[in-house]
Amino acid sequence: MSALDRMLLRDLWHLRGQVFAAALVVACGVAALVSMRSTYYCLLDAQREYYSAYRFADVFAQVKRAPAGLEPQIRAIPGVQAVQARVVRDVVLDVAGLAEPATGRLVSIPERRRPTLNDIYLRSGRYVDPARDDEVLASEAFAAANRLKIGDRVGAIVNGRWKQLRIVGIALSPEYIYEVGAGGLFPDNRRFGVLWMSHAALAAAFDMEGAFNDVALKLDFGANPREVLARLDHLLAPYGGIGAYDRGEQISNRFISDEISQSRVSSTYVPAIFFGVAAFLLHILLTRVVALQRGEIGVLKAFGYESTRVGLHFVKLAVAGIAGGIALGLIAGVYLGEALTDLYRDYYRFPDLAYRGSLRVIVFATVIGVLVAVTGALSAVQAAVGLPPAEAMRLPPPASFRPGALERLGLHTLLSPAWRMIVRNLARRRWKAMLSIAGIACAGGMLVIGGFFLDAINHLMRVQFEVIQREDLTVMFTETRGRDGLYEIGRMPGVWQAEAFRSVPVRLRFQHRSRRVELSALPARGELHRLVDADLKPVPLPADGVVLTDRLAAILGAGAGDLVTVEVLEGRRAVRDVPVTGLVDELTGLGAYMERHALARMLQEDDAITGVRLSVDAALADDLYAVLKGLPMVSGISIRQAMLDSFEDILDRSVRVTTLINVFFACVIAVGIIYNNARISLSERGNELASLRVLGFTRREVGVILLGEQAALTAVAIPLGWLLGYGICALLARLMDTELYRIPLVVSARTYAWAALVVALAAIVSGLLVARRLATLDLVAVLKTRE
Repeated sequence: MSALDRMLLRDLWHLRGQVFAAALVVACGVAALVSMRSTYYCLLDAQREYYSAYRFADVFAQVKRAPAGLEPQIRAIPGVQAVQARVVRDVVLDVAGLAEPATGRLVSIPERRRPTLNDIYLRSGRYVDPARDDEVLASEAFAAANRLKIGDRVGAIVNGRWKQLRIVGIALSPEYIYEVGAGGLFPDNRRFGVLWMSHAALAAAFDMEGAFNDVALKLDFGANPREVLARLDHLLAPYGGIGAYDRGEQISNRFISDEISQSRVSSTYVPAIFFGVAAFLLHILLTRVVALQRGEIGVLKAFGYESTRVGLHFVKLAVAGIAGGIALGLIAGVYLGEALTDLYRDYYRFPDLAYRGSLRVIVFATVIGVLVAVTGALSAVQAAVGLPPAEAMRLPPPASFRPGALERLGLHTLLSPAWRMIVRNLARRRWKAMLSIAGIACAGGMLVIGGFFLDAINHLMRVQFEVIQREDLTVMFTETRGRDGLYEIGRMPGVWQAEAFRSVPVRLRFQHRSRRVELSALPARGELHRLVDADLKPVPLPADGVVLTDRLAAILGAGAGDLVTVEVLEGRRAVRDVPVTGLVDELTGLGAYMERHALARMLQEDDAITGVRLSVDAALADDLYAVLKGLPMVSGISIRQAMLDSFEDILDRSVRVTTLINVFFACVIAVGIIYNNARISLSERGNELASLRVLGFTRREVGVILLGEQAALTAVAIPLGWLLGYGICALLARLMDTELYRIPLVVSARTYAWAALVVALAAIVSGLLVARRLATLDLVAVLKTRE
């Protein structure tokens, strides 16, 4: 073993505390990178494989009723590879053990199993028997949530007639990886499910023989989607087509694609923060080591060691110091990756979503860890390489001391001798103090980021389910009805208040931009579903004009006062220029709103409604549910509390878990940085502190001088950490912004307090550890050193 290698082992042992802290930070970065990036690749590969193997469609369209003879004309559109015409209807279900009515989406499938678009993956059971008109395949999420098994039955109102449906298989489809009902954003698998039924049986039940109301298309590679959509809309328009859209607007694909995109963002930025902090720690540590070993470096060079070998020694010191951290991070990353994949498996239904450790991610994380070590060592290497032997073996020049601002202003008399020394030292070593403050601020900022996601989701829940959606129950009708539908529902048991609404599919155009959305018509001053501005104050709907969400307005490039073209995609398909009369702030989806009577005038129709929102007496809710289960005019029901419970379950099992992991990593950073700062400060000032002890200062007074300096740095760093964390949160919120939902930039006072508390506790613990070393300080040995 060479002298440099023995020196390396000695330094590793001597600096084991600081090296261990830096290695833990590197471990956090590697674990975050491996877990997040490998989970991202698992989701991305699972999506691609599933879409390819089960022929997920590229284009979708709904229509009121189109003849089956139209299918060859659709297939003849240039660029169309395959067509799947279907019957799709929503019905009310009565599920055993569930008091509330559930909504089932009946989707037709071929009588005999054959490859089709949006094909079925049969998890268990068998395919439907074409001779039986009551057999269905149930979606796995719905069956699991309601503990349904093969052979169980669910009741359904099918075209006004009560029917018992028997489950013969549990299935999945690439069309419903994320399973939500019409207009929904959050899954409620107990109360919404997909049921696949024989095409002949479903068409006969809804009088759709020789017709279809839903079509899916697969396009040739290189086909022009816009051209296909335009031609398909033209063909379907006479039959009540409501606007074709590509897979980018398909709700399940949008959710899983947005999740994958956000996973990619998280797996890039979060590990980068950890690695940056680790490089900073190594920089401080190795710079100090070079300063302490000036004499040894000079002797080594004087005896013939080349500068390259000396510089390589410090690179090896950095790499060897964090090698254990890289190994620990790889192991922890694989474990956390499996846990994250398990969480995704609960919400996204793939035939096979298993965690597969990616070799490329493991190699990439290892290389990044080594690069972090090399980057952290660069300044130390440059200092060691550029140090001439003669200069290295001389004592470093003494620091230049002169009166500072404190003395010039006469304020030093207000401080005790110990605090005078603390302030002077910080002023004379301002660059080191600033670096220390920056490091501690990074730790506090990471803690703010850790709590930010929880704050943002809690805010989104409060706004969506308490401020905007105030109804207890939403009832959707099978067909558009007059005001009699409102009166009929409003007279039911337990209904306190009822507000009707009208939804119509439209395409909004402004200049060269357009977007297909649902235009919702609400009462002018509705109480059960309110529109709010950025300050969460209610926004009344004007008598004329359209109100847009700020996100939709930004997409269209329109603002208040602009005229937008509204192309109605049903009925007479009216086209009107309507002024934008205001903007509202919504965190979920893209919305356009009009006053209900204004929409009726624009459509030249009577006061038609498509659903009713209800405020319900909880004591009579079960009686109301029993009545609704038997109403033929009802196609679906949405219960606000059920959606809230489902969302909170998602929050408990996913967001809080990932937040806990982030907070743990942030705590490691906080302890690592503050402990390193305290140890380095002790090492740098060992001679000075020992001299003070010899001069009669007590151990407590010396401790105040050393730890008081760390306390001052921590006190300054905490508010800077808040600012840094808030800035990164703003960046992440912007990067994770999607059309389906926005991450609100909300950081609670509790998160700031938590960040400050953790940093303060880390400072206290680090101070206690360093104070123990002060107690064992060998005064004679320290005073014999060259410092």
